[in-house]
Amino acid sequence: MAIYHSQSTTKGGWPKHKALFKALSMSLGGIALSLSLQAAAVDLPEIESRGYMNVATEDNYAPFNFIADGEPEGFTADMLEELREYADFEIRQDILPWTGLLASVATGQYDVATTGALVSEERLRVFNFVPPYASAQIFYVKRIDDDSINSVEDLSGKRVGAQAGSVGLSRLSELATTLEEQGGRLGEVVEYESYPEAHADLANGRLDFVVDAVVPLNDLVSVRGDTFAMGQAVSGPGFASWPVPKNSPELLEYLTDFMTEMRESGRLAELQEKWFGQSFDDLPHVPITTVEEYHEMAGMN
Repeated sequence: MAIYHSQSTTKGGWPKHKALFKALSMSLGGIALSLSLQAAAVDLPEIESRGYMNVATEDNYAPFNFIADGEPEGFTADMLEELREYADFEIRQDILPWTGLLASVATGQYDVATTGALVSEERLRVFNFVPPYASAQIFYVKRIDDDSINSVEDLSGKRVGAQAGSVGLSRLSELATTLEEQGGRLGEVVEYESYPEAHADLANGRLDFVVDAVVPLNDLVSVRGDTFAMGQAVSGPGFASWPVPKNSPELLEYLTDFMTEMRESGRLAELQEKWFGQSFDDLPHVPITTVEEYHEMAGMN
């Protein structure tokens, strides 16, 4: 199912959908915060005492997580193998659909979400994030035979698709600002329940371009390079990381130390090259715990 938004503006010249994005973000953040208060997440001492950590992993977001021949594969699967060697306790993994995954961590059913979660303002109201392991800068992808789009400027007035509730959708306001500064405008925005639906509409010409994070778009183009072509960045920097509940500071520190060891040993770069096709050497080395930190790291101030 697709949801359409027009490119109309408010009195201040900002697209009306920008206000909608902000309202939705605040609403989602409030809901998640409410859920997080219903059951307290445990911290590292309780995990060590009981002898295991419960982690929730997404089932279908390649190359971060996916199922092949009935077994989990992807970057996260390899990272969890490394975490099992690092930890003095058992790592128990459940594989879930994306819908409800973060809420299950917020309510204490799981200790951390080891998945391709993108850092956002609304999520930072509920979670802290370990040091990022991948860029989540937003890019556009187009049909390979569409010669009308060769730069960001050419996106003016074009129909764009994104997954409902995604960080890519929430950061379209940055593209709107860029286009307005160039004398253009953001075109019609179409929201989808999943990115594969958006990709299908792009392939058949119902969309002009789709926006998503760089890693899944690189994966898409590597698999379907006869149909799609990678475009340019349409946002400032962004980050993929593991969200940890706000009331688990010692667990955040523990996973930060794990990420530091992975980075300093060179193993993180090896897995980035294996699954993402590139390493990310300029990512923050510290956790992201506040909206202000995120804005500064992402150049959004």
